[in-house]
Amino acid sequence: MKSIIHKLPGIGLAAVIAIPAWFIGKSFPIIGGPVLGILFGMLLAFWKRPAPFNEGIQYTAKKLLQYAIILLGFDMNLYDIFKVGGQTLTFMIFTLTMAFTTAFAAGKLLKVDSKTNILIGVGTAICGGSAIAATAPVIEANEEEVARSISTIFFFNVIAAFLFPFLGHILHMSSSDFGLWAGTAVNDTSSVVAAGYAFSDEAGNLAVIVKLTRTLMIVPVTLGLAFYTSRKRAEQPEDLKGHKCYNFRTIFPWFVIGFIAASIVNTFLPMPQEIGDLAPQLGKFLIIMAMAAIGLNTNIIELIKSGAKPILLGLICWIVLSLTALAVLNLL
Repeated sequence: MKSIIHKLPGIGLAAVIAIPAWFIGKSFPIIGGPVLGILFGMLLAFWKRPAPFNEGIQYTAKKLLQYAIILLGFDMNLYDIFKVGGQTLTFMIFTLTMAFTTAFAAGKLLKVDSKTNILIGVGTAICGGSAIAATAPVIEANEEEVARSISTIFFFNVIAAFLFPFLGHILHMSSSDFGLWAGTAVNDTSSVVAAGYAFSDEAGNLAVIVKLTRTLMIVPVTLGLAFYTSRKRAEQPEDLKGHKCYNFRTIFPWFVIGFIAASIVNTFLPMPQEIGDLAPQLGKFLIIMAMAAIGLNTNIIELIKSGAKPILLGLICWIVLSLTALAVLNLL
């Protein structure tokens, strides 16, 4: 009980920041609440806050973020995923493989730090901010690495929302082809919705389902990264007692199991409509709170100084993903 009380000031501060970010994000979905949350948090990071806020802010940025991912599972209908996923499995294997390979190679070439490299790679390949949010605790990314990655993904989300419908018409794409392309090559849900429905209602409906199918890739990717992180820890020097300084149970993303369980419950078990609607909305609000907490611990000056290389990495990954999706679309 004492532990919870100590966390309340920081949790409350993150919630206060998240409320305006939530409502403004609703009015401007292309920007979105999570981006505004992290931005408002970074602006308040200059305030020398009292120490009692710190514990709750750390808890919100890490633990509440994981609970938010679980709640998002209640927005997943596996029937829709399986229906579209079966049709687009080959499509996604090619695009995800190219996105991850490009992120790895380009990140090495540009000398981007490894955690930012991973976060931008999964953000581009899978589903933008949600994938970054799910991956960050697994690889133990710090606040500035998360902020840097979110900012990069957001930049290309805004461009995609306006550019993709224009390119789709220039290329004389059908609604189904554009829906597949936008759902695969545009990162965040808000931008997928904006781009898809700007082209046509049919394209928008398909793009959203393809996007949700991509979201499920969070599961194998985070599990794979958990194994990778545990192996890296195993290579660390032994501690003073001769023990290896890692424990796989502390690395394993247990919240992903919760995400899967929530998806199964939403698909196969009858739930009151109110709960089915409230849980994912609460999850999205908690993500904004977590982004606000991350922003509160981010040095915006250092973020700007190190911004060029991550943005270039994001651009390269985005172009390769978009062109690969187009190429596979024409081959299938």
